[in-house]
Amino acid sequence: MRKIIDTHLHTWSLDKFDYYWLKNDTSILGRNYELEEIEPQIENAGVSAAILVQATNQIAESNWLLQLAEHYSWILGAVVWLPLAQPNEVEKLLKVYKTNPFFKGVRHQIHDEQNPEWLLQTPVLESLHLLAENHIPYDLVGINHHHIDTAIKVAEKVPDLRMVFDHLNQLPVGDNMPYKIWSQLLEEASKHPNFYAKISGMGTAINKGLTWNAKDIELYLQFVFNCFGTNRVFCGGDWPVSLLAGSYEYTWLQYQKVIDTLLSTEQQEQVYHKNAEHFYQVKHF
Repeated sequence: MRKIIDTHLHTWSLDKFDYYWLKNDTSILGRNYELEEIEPQIENAGVSAAILVQATNQIAESNWLLQLAEHYSWILGAVVWLPLAQPNEVEKLLKVYKTNPFFKGVRHQIHDEQNPEWLLQTPVLESLHLLAENHIPYDLVGINHHHIDTAIKVAEKVPDLRMVFDHLNQLPVGDNMPYKIWSQLLEEASKHPNFYAKISGMGTAINKGLTWNAKDIELYLQFVFNCFGTNRVFCGGDWPVSLLAGSYEYTWLQYQKVIDTLLSTEQQEQVYHKNAEHFYQVKHF
Protein backbone atom coordinates (compact mmCIF):
# COMPACT_ATOMS: atom_id res chain seq x y z
CA MET A 1 0.00 0.00 0.00
CA ARG A 2 1.41 3.39 -0.97
CA LYS A 3 1.92 6.21 1.50
CA ILE A 4 -0.37 9.24 1.39
CA ILE A 5 -0.11 12.09 3.90
CA ASP A 6 -3.14 14.30 4.36
CA THR A 7 -1.43 17.61 5.16
CA HIS A 8 -4.65 19.50 5.92
CA LEU A 9 -6.93 17.93 8.49
CA HIS A 10 -9.02 20.03 10.86
CA THR A 11 -10.77 19.15 14.09
CA TRP A 12 -12.76 21.50 16.24
CA SER A 13 -14.75 21.58 19.44
CA LEU A 14 -17.28 24.37 19.84
CA ASP A 15 -17.44 23.40 23.50
CA LYS A 16 -13.77 24.17 24.08
CA PHE A 17 -12.87 27.14 21.85
CA ASP A 18 -14.25 30.20 20.09
CA TYR A 19 -14.38 29.67 16.32
CA TYR A 20 -15.40 33.17 15.27
CA TRP A 21 -15.97 32.16 11.64
CA LEU A 22 -18.46 29.47 12.65
CA LYS A 23 -20.73 31.76 14.63
CA ASN A 24 -24.29 31.56 13.30
CA ASP A 25 -23.18 28.92 10.78
CA THR A 26 -26.25 26.83 9.98
CA SER A 27 -24.43 24.44 7.62
CA ILE A 28 -23.14 21.00 8.53
CA LEU A 29 -19.95 22.69 9.78
CA GLY A 30 -21.66 24.23 12.79
CA ARG A 31 -21.00 21.34 15.19
CA ASN A 32 -18.10 19.55 16.85
CA TYR A 33 -15.80 17.49 14.63
CA GLU A 34 -13.64 15.10 16.62
CA LEU A 35 -10.87 12.86 15.30
CA GLU A 36 -12.77 9.73 16.33
CA GLU A 37 -15.25 10.55 13.57
CA ILE A 38 -12.72 10.74 10.74
CA GLU A 39 -10.38 7.99 11.95
CA PRO A 40 -12.23 5.04 10.32
CA GLN A 41 -12.54 6.97 7.04
CA ILE A 42 -8.79 7.58 6.72
CA GLU A 43 -7.99 4.03 5.64
CA ASN A 44 -10.95 3.83 3.25
CA ALA A 45 -9.61 6.90 1.45
CA GLY A 46 -6.17 5.35 1.04
CA VAL A 47 -4.62 7.89 3.42
CA SER A 48 -2.02 6.59 5.84
CA ALA A 49 -1.19 9.62 8.01
CA ALA A 50 -2.24 13.23 8.56
CA ILE A 51 -1.16 16.63 9.81
CA LEU A 52 -3.57 18.75 11.84
CA VAL A 53 -4.07 22.40 10.89
CA GLN A 54 -5.33 25.17 13.16
CA ALA A 55 -8.92 26.39 12.84
CA THR A 56 -8.92 29.40 15.16
CA ASN A 57 -6.38 32.01 16.25
CA GLN A 58 -5.94 30.88 19.85
CA ILE A 59 -2.95 29.52 21.74
CA ALA A 60 -5.28 27.26 23.72
CA GLU A 61 -6.25 25.52 20.47
CA SER A 62 -2.57 25.28 19.46
CA ASN A 63 -1.81 23.41 22.68
CA TRP A 64 -4.84 21.16 22.18
CA LEU A 65 -3.79 20.19 18.65
CA LEU A 66 -0.30 19.29 19.85
CA GLN A 67 -1.82 17.12 22.57
CA LEU A 68 -4.01 15.35 20.01
CA ALA A 69 -1.03 14.72 17.76
CA GLU A 70 0.73 13.00 20.63
CA HIS A 71 -2.32 10.84 21.33
CA TYR A 72 -3.08 9.54 17.82
CA SER A 73 -0.42 7.41 16.14
CA TRP A 74 -1.58 8.36 12.61
CA ILE A 75 -1.17 12.10 13.29
CA LEU A 76 2.36 13.18 12.38
CA GLY A 77 2.15 16.69 13.78
CA ALA A 78 0.25 19.97 13.82
CA VAL A 79 0.36 23.36 12.12
CA VAL A 80 -0.68 25.74 14.89
CA TRP A 81 -1.39 29.40 15.52
CA LEU A 82 1.10 31.80 17.06
CA PRO A 83 0.53 35.53 17.81
CA LEU A 84 2.64 36.76 14.90
CA ALA A 85 1.80 40.39 15.61
CA GLN A 86 3.68 40.00 18.92
CA PRO A 87 7.23 38.88 18.03
CA ASN A 88 8.43 38.95 21.63
CA GLU A 89 5.69 36.50 22.58
CA VAL A 90 6.43 34.37 19.52
CA GLU A 91 10.08 34.17 20.55
CA LYS A 92 9.08 32.92 24.01
CA LEU A 93 6.60 30.39 22.63
CA LEU A 94 9.06 29.04 20.09
CA LYS A 95 11.48 28.15 22.87
CA VAL A 96 8.74 25.93 24.33
CA TYR A 97 7.17 24.63 21.12
CA LYS A 98 10.48 23.71 19.50
CA THR A 99 10.92 21.04 22.15
CA ASN A 100 7.64 19.43 21.05
CA PRO A 101 8.24 16.87 18.26
CA PHE A 102 4.71 17.41 16.93
CA PHE A 103 5.11 21.15 16.30
CA LYS A 104 5.44 21.26 12.51
CA GLY A 105 4.33 24.68 11.31
CA VAL A 106 2.43 27.91 11.87
CA ARG A 107 -0.68 29.45 10.31
CA HIS A 108 -2.73 32.60 10.83
CA GLN A 109 -6.13 33.06 9.19
CA ILE A 110 -5.02 35.99 7.04
CA HIS A 111 -8.05 35.60 4.76
CA ASP A 112 -10.20 36.91 7.63
CA GLU A 113 -8.07 40.04 8.15
CA GLN A 114 -9.38 43.25 6.58
CA ASN A 115 -5.88 44.20 5.47
CA PRO A 116 -4.72 41.84 2.66
CA GLU A 117 -1.14 42.91 3.46
CA TRP A 118 -1.43 41.86 7.11
CA LEU A 119 1.72 39.75 6.79
CA LEU A 120 3.79 42.77 5.75
CA GLN A 121 3.40 44.59 9.07
CA THR A 122 6.76 45.14 10.76
CA PRO A 123 6.06 43.05 13.89
CA VAL A 124 4.59 40.22 11.81
CA LEU A 125 7.66 40.19 9.58
CA GLU A 126 9.82 40.02 12.70
CA SER A 127 7.92 36.90 13.72
CA LEU A 128 8.25 35.38 10.26
CA HIS A 129 12.01 35.93 10.46
CA LEU A 130 11.95 34.02 13.75
CA LEU A 131 10.14 31.15 12.05
CA ALA A 132 12.72 31.10 9.26
CA GLU A 133 15.61 31.16 11.71
CA ASN A 134 14.10 28.18 13.51
CA HIS A 135 13.29 26.33 10.26
CA ILE A 136 9.53 26.42 10.95
CA PRO A 137 7.35 26.57 7.80
CA TYR A 138 4.32 28.80 7.31
CA ASP A 139 0.93 27.92 5.78
CA LEU A 140 -0.60 30.71 3.67
CA VAL A 141 -4.39 30.65 3.60
CA GLY A 142 -5.20 33.26 0.96
CA ILE A 143 -8.39 33.70 -1.05
CA ASN A 144 -7.60 36.40 -3.63
CA HIS A 145 -4.75 37.70 -5.77
CA HIS A 146 -3.82 40.34 -3.18
CA HIS A 147 -2.82 37.54 -0.83
CA ILE A 148 -0.52 35.98 -3.45
CA ASP A 149 1.03 39.36 -4.17
CA THR A 150 1.60 39.86 -0.43
CA ALA A 151 3.14 36.40 -0.12
CA ILE A 152 5.60 37.19 -2.91
CA LYS A 153 6.66 40.35 -1.07
CA VAL A 154 7.09 38.32 2.12
CA ALA A 155 9.31 35.87 0.23
CA GLU A 156 11.49 38.76 -0.89
CA LYS A 157 11.81 40.06 2.69
CA VAL A 158 12.14 36.65 4.38
CA PRO A 159 13.75 34.49 1.66
CA ASP A 160 14.60 31.58 3.96
CA LEU A 161 10.99 31.01 5.08
CA ARG A 162 9.33 27.91 3.64
CA MET A 163 5.71 28.75 2.70
CA VAL A 164 2.86 26.80 1.14
CA PHE A 165 -0.27 28.10 -0.58
CA ASP A 166 -3.13 26.33 1.18
CA HIS A 167 -5.93 25.33 -1.23
CA LEU A 168 -3.81 26.77 -4.09
CA ASN A 169 -4.93 30.17 -2.83
CA GLN A 170 -8.57 29.49 -3.83
CA LEU A 171 -9.21 28.40 -7.40
CA PRO A 172 -10.69 31.25 -9.52
CA VAL A 173 -13.64 29.41 -11.05
CA GLY A 174 -15.98 30.73 -13.73
CA ASP A 175 -14.24 33.88 -14.92
CA ASN A 176 -11.23 34.24 -17.23
CA MET A 177 -9.80 37.44 -15.76
CA PRO A 178 -9.43 36.19 -12.15
CA TYR A 179 -7.88 32.99 -13.53
CA LYS A 180 -5.39 35.00 -15.58
CA ILE A 181 -4.31 37.05 -12.55
CA TRP A 182 -4.20 33.97 -10.30
CA SER A 183 -2.12 31.95 -12.75
CA GLN A 184 0.30 34.79 -13.48
CA LEU A 185 0.92 35.48 -9.79
CA LEU A 186 1.30 31.80 -8.88
CA GLU A 187 3.75 31.40 -11.74
CA GLU A 188 5.73 34.35 -10.40
CA ALA A 189 5.60 32.92 -6.88
CA SER A 190 6.83 29.53 -8.08
CA LYS A 191 10.14 31.15 -9.09
CA HIS A 192 10.92 31.46 -5.37
CA PRO A 193 12.30 28.03 -4.38
CA ASN A 194 10.78 28.13 -0.88
CA PHE A 195 7.19 28.37 -2.14
CA TYR A 196 5.14 25.16 -2.21
CA ALA A 197 1.56 24.50 -3.36
CA LYS A 198 -1.03 22.44 -1.46
CA ILE A 199 -3.75 20.62 -3.40
CA SER A 200 -6.62 21.00 -0.94
CA GLY A 201 -10.08 22.52 -0.76
CA MET A 202 -10.64 21.82 -4.46
CA GLY A 203 -14.18 20.49 -4.16
CA THR A 204 -15.53 23.51 -2.32
CA ALA A 205 -13.63 25.93 -4.59
CA ILE A 206 -15.17 24.42 -7.73
CA ASN A 207 -18.53 25.43 -6.22
CA LYS A 208 -20.62 22.69 -7.82
CA GLY A 209 -21.79 21.16 -4.57
CA LEU A 210 -21.71 17.37 -4.62
CA THR A 211 -21.45 17.16 -8.41
CA TRP A 212 -17.79 18.08 -8.90
CA ASN A 213 -15.30 15.47 -10.07
CA ALA A 214 -11.71 14.90 -11.21
CA LYS A 215 -12.31 16.51 -14.61
CA ASP A 216 -13.17 19.81 -12.93
CA ILE A 217 -9.72 20.14 -11.36
CA GLU A 218 -7.42 18.45 -13.86
CA LEU A 219 -6.35 21.59 -15.74
CA TYR A 220 -5.69 23.48 -12.50
CA LEU A 221 -3.49 20.69 -11.18
CA GLN A 222 -1.64 20.39 -14.46
CA PHE A 223 -0.90 24.12 -14.30
CA VAL A 224 0.39 23.83 -10.73
CA PHE A 225 2.65 20.90 -11.61
CA ASN A 226 3.98 22.86 -14.58
CA CYS A 227 4.82 25.82 -12.32
CA PHE A 228 6.06 24.21 -9.12
CA GLY A 229 7.23 20.91 -10.54
CA THR A 230 6.36 17.70 -8.73
CA ASN A 231 8.84 18.30 -5.91
CA ARG A 232 7.02 21.29 -4.38
CA VAL A 233 3.40 20.14 -4.37
CA PHE A 234 1.54 18.01 -1.82
CA CYS A 235 -2.07 17.25 -0.84
CA GLY A 236 -4.58 17.90 1.91
CA GLY A 237 -8.15 16.72 2.42
CA ASP A 238 -9.47 19.82 4.27
CA TRP A 239 -11.90 17.77 6.34
CA PRO A 240 -14.47 18.64 7.62
CA VAL A 241 -14.85 21.72 5.39
CA SER A 242 -14.56 19.39 2.40
CA LEU A 243 -17.81 17.68 3.45
CA LEU A 244 -19.65 20.58 1.82
CA ALA A 245 -18.57 19.01 -1.48
CA GLY A 246 -18.76 15.31 -0.67
CA SER A 247 -17.33 12.66 1.60
CA TYR A 248 -13.71 12.45 2.72
CA GLU A 249 -13.23 9.34 0.61
CA TYR A 250 -14.80 10.96 -2.47
CA THR A 251 -12.51 14.00 -2.23
CA TRP A 252 -9.39 11.86 -2.06
CA LEU A 253 -10.61 9.63 -4.89
CA GLN A 254 -10.87 12.67 -7.20
CA TYR A 255 -7.39 13.89 -6.25
CA GLN A 256 -5.89 10.46 -6.84
CA LYS A 257 -7.61 10.09 -10.22
CA VAL A 258 -5.98 13.26 -11.49
CA ILE A 259 -2.56 12.73 -9.91
CA ASP A 260 -2.33 9.13 -11.04
CA THR A 261 -3.27 10.19 -14.59
CA LEU A 262 -0.85 13.11 -14.86
CA LEU A 263 2.21 11.81 -13.01
CA SER A 264 4.60 8.88 -13.07
CA THR A 265 4.82 6.52 -10.09
CA GLU A 266 7.93 8.29 -8.82
CA GLN A 267 6.28 11.70 -9.15
CA GLN A 268 3.18 10.43 -7.39
CA GLU A 269 5.30 9.41 -4.41
CA GLN A 270 6.69 12.92 -4.24
CA VAL A 271 3.26 14.52 -4.23
CA TYR A 272 1.60 11.98 -1.94
CA HIS A 273 4.19 11.97 0.83
CA LYS A 274 7.84 12.85 0.10
CA ASN A 275 7.33 16.58 -0.44
CA ALA A 276 5.20 16.84 2.71
CA GLU A 277 7.85 14.99 4.69
CA HIS A 278 10.43 17.52 3.55
CA PHE A 279 8.29 20.63 4.00
CA TYR A 280 6.97 19.76 7.47
CA GLN A 281 10.04 17.78 8.53
CA VAL A 282 8.05 14.69 9.42
CA LYS A 283 8.98 11.02 9.19
CA HIS A 284 6.34 8.65 7.90
CA PHE A 285 7.13 4.96 7.92
